[in-house]
Amino acid sequence: MEFRLLGDTGVRVSAYALGSVMFGAWGNDDERECSAIVNRALDGGINLIDTADAYSDGQAEQIIGRAIRSRRDEVLVATKFHAPMGPGPNERGNSRLWIMRAVESSLRRLGTDHIDLYQVHQPDTNVPLAETLGALDALVTQGKVRYIGCSNFQAWQLVEAQAVSRERTSARFVCEQPPYSILARGVERDVLPVAQRYHMGAIVWSPLAGGWLAGRYQRGEAPPADTRAGRIEEYQSRGGRMHERYQLASDANIAKFDVVTELAKLADAAGLPMVDLALAFTLAHPAVTSCLIGPRTPGQLESILAGADTRLDEVTLDAIDELVPPGSVLNPADSEFDQPWRSTSARRRPSHSRSS
Repeated sequence: MEFRLLGDTGVRVSAYALGSVMFGAWGNDDERECSAIVNRALDGGINLIDTADAYSDGQAEQIIGRAIRSRRDEVLVATKFHAPMGPGPNERGNSRLWIMRAVESSLRRLGTDHIDLYQVHQPDTNVPLAETLGALDALVTQGKVRYIGCSNFQAWQLVEAQAVSRERTSARFVCEQPPYSILARGVERDVLPVAQRYHMGAIVWSPLAGGWLAGRYQRGEAPPADTRAGRIEEYQSRGGRMHERYQLASDANIAKFDVVTELAKLADAAGLPMVDLALAFTLAHPAVTSCLIGPRTPGQLESILAGADTRLDEVTLDAIDELVPPGSVLNPADSEFDQPWRSTSARRRPSHSRSS
């Protein structure tokens, strides 16, 4: 397993990081299997485990905490806050009030006295970044958090966050966690260059494009019931853009089938499984520190670990660029989170203020 520096922190993290979104009710509710995945990942050289308080409503953090109890010093534990964790209006978001509550709950579920990397899961346009960063700086000072990071931030938000930290001489985001895959390359336009400019690490999620690059979906066939596309009604009820990501009959996703067919040919020509090609692609970008893998079963983890040393040559990378040009996104929903400033209400003046 290759290890890379996380931004300019001096901390070395594995090129593969273990994601836990599939731990618990959202994916695999067999805790013994999930624990086996955690321990096999550590044995395979992975030293970074990423989770979030919202994953299976806290269950993923509990599973990880119990799994690493005897191996805590081997692991860099990263978790996130922002998503609703209760019905109250203040049980979510990026306010100081919620951060101080959320961190205590995560520490308790994880069974640890500190979090190595505490990340803002999503921007909160209702809360000044100064308030969020001030609260996180306090947690670093208290020793409850070692480093802070963010996820799903736009490039301009990364620049603003760095400026706020500099002005306040407070802890700064040392990494960003954006979506990145062969099929969703939008962050190449600005997010990854900004991360490089400010010496931030990048821990990319969904490198297999939600199963598309793992061969989970076939043109004209119903998706397997255990896949995200197979559980599309569940995602629709949660809101957000997950439904758009996994609506296989949409025009954007039909275009994915065409590209995936060609990528499969490219992988065969390179003598690689598609999964290895997809993961190695993300690690080829100089801004990327680690890519998150999210196996649901021990078998999936074994197949991924087998290709941990795969790296792509220039010919293969150029061929991928021909299929999916740099900076392009086949389905805008693969950016995952809505951008409030692009909504109709944000882009239009109220009707009463328009000129007649």
